[in-house]
Amino acid sequence: MTTVPLSILDLAHIGKGETAADSFRASVEMAQRAEEWGYRRIWYAEHHNMPTIASSATSVLIAHVAAHTERIRLGAGGVMLPNHAPLLIAEQFGTLESLHPGRIDLGLGRAPGSDQKTARALRRDPGSADSFPQDVLELQGYLTGQSRIPGIDATPGKGTGVPLFILGSSLFGAQLAAALGLPYSFASHFAPGALHDAVTLYRRDFQPSAQQQEPYVIAGVNVIAAETSDEADDLYQAAKRTRVRQLVGRGRTFTPDEEELLLASPAGQQAEQMMHYTGVGTADEVGDYLDRFAKDAQADELILVSSAPGREAWLRSFELVARAAGLATA
Repeated sequence: MTTVPLSILDLAHIGKGETAADSFRASVEMAQRAEEWGYRRIWYAEHHNMPTIASSATSVLIAHVAAHTERIRLGAGGVMLPNHAPLLIAEQFGTLESLHPGRIDLGLGRAPGSDQKTARALRRDPGSADSFPQDVLELQGYLTGQSRIPGIDATPGKGTGVPLFILGSSLFGAQLAAALGLPYSFASHFAPGALHDAVTLYRRDFQPSAQQQEPYVIAGVNVIAAETSDEADDLYQAAKRTRVRQLVGRGRTFTPDEEELLLASPAGQQAEQMMHYTGVGTADEVGDYLDRFAKDAQADELILVSSAPGREAWLRSFELVARAAGLATA
């Protein structure tokens, strides 16, 4: 049995031949199942101009899924705050919390969630990331009813106390989360390199706050679980091929022989490195891996991502993990 709570990062994937509407239906089904299986929360990430990801309007997707579930926490993992005015995010998530009290999380990142061309289309100021710490504090002020701008309040939002989480893949986010006394979520599911240094720094420098008295670490990890080890490994190899196609393909198609060459290339090695923290195997094998990973990462909670190809394998991975982990209602 896994010793920490488990959650899910749903990338709202649009599969081959699917539409965004198909992705949203799958996200609702996932959330309903995850609620039954005993997962703590599901997060959705803000991405833009990515044809295979449907979570660009993160707060709208959260509202839709929340309306079709009852208990599971839902949130952003995360909102890329430099793309937005803090007041607007406070109003959006204040609305969500007012509609679904006690169920909404707000994870915050400073990356664009896109490339430079898309950042321009978003009217993002190239220097907007520099004010991220101040923007977090401004947003927090609106949600706690202690606005930092006299005469300006978030309605809805004021006094809702939506919990904030700092997301990161480097030491910057760890330093900020520690200084502000906020929970910290590390993106080790795709950027594993700085995990240990970031968590160590965060725990060492954490300053208690009104929201969080003790440090709290959520670590991202990939999972692919199946009925047999061989089946899981086949799914993992397919997932690696998909990842390397996304990195270098630019819409191209490749023969199986070309895909093998890509996997052996520097781009293939990069794709494999991004998936360094991946539990692959049967339910018990993945459960054991997650237990070891949680201890190694000094994590208080794990947020799982599954790149298993196909909806059925995707859902099945999370179901098997829930069973192996002994989640409350699995």
